[in-house]
Amino acid sequence: MLPIRDANPALMTPFVTIAIIVTCALVFFGLQPRSAESGEEFFYRAASIPCEITSGEALTSAEIRGAECSRGDGSPVFPEKNIWLSLLSSIFFHGDIAHLLGNLWVLWIFGNNVEDAYGRVGYAAFYLLTGLAASFGHVALNPASTVPVVGASGAIAGIMGAYLVLFPSARVVSIIPPLFFWPFAVPAGLFLVIWLVAQFALAGAASNIAWEAHVVGFAVGLAVTFFNRKNLRTRIATHNYRAWSRRH
Repeated sequence: MLPIRDANPALMTPFVTIAIIVTCALVFFGLQPRSAESGEEFFYRAASIPCEITSGEALTSAEIRGAECSRGDGSPVFPEKNIWLSLLSSIFFHGDIAHLLGNLWVLWIFGNNVEDAYGRVGYAAFYLLTGLAASFGHVALNPASTVPVVGASGAIAGIMGAYLVLFPSARVVSIIPPLFFWPFAVPAGLFLVIWLVAQFALAGAASNIAWEAHVVGFAVGLAVTFFNRKNLRTRIATHNYRAWSRRH
């Protein structure tokens, strides 16, 4: 299912969500190279790569050519690369325009309400936490991979996990292309569970999608929110009361 919108209006202007969207767009259009060859080099130079994280060293030319984490002789191709910073920077890179637009659309639908619950500072910290957790989860499950991992999907999956805890009954208006283009509404809990199950269908498929990062990010976002749900729901109730007071 492809989400169109949710019937769950934000209680305040989602400045952090907007800032993340703008940052990802600026990085994609202003920093990432447009050509495929230059883009590949850029990702090897700046993006997170599991083999580098597990070994603590940047890839050699033999590892890049052979797509194998050999850790033998050879000098790093990009010795100046900060492999630990790449875990963070990768959260803001995207492979192509479809990847970018898909991620940012889902973030816009679910992020504003989670920002209401966490508050701006807490939400920014939560987003980075789930993004980094997703990156480490992918590394843990693919320690020898030499493929760069990019995208905000892991962090956004964390937002979706939080939404499941906080707003399971909210309605998500969706379509099912190419089979069904007439919008229909389903409970957010159902939509998000279907999304999560669908990630496991990618296991073993040659899709180049880091489904492991999605699952780990979702699980971390769900767990962190579940253990803080009382305080978060209190914050939402307070926002709702203030909004009601202003209207009346």
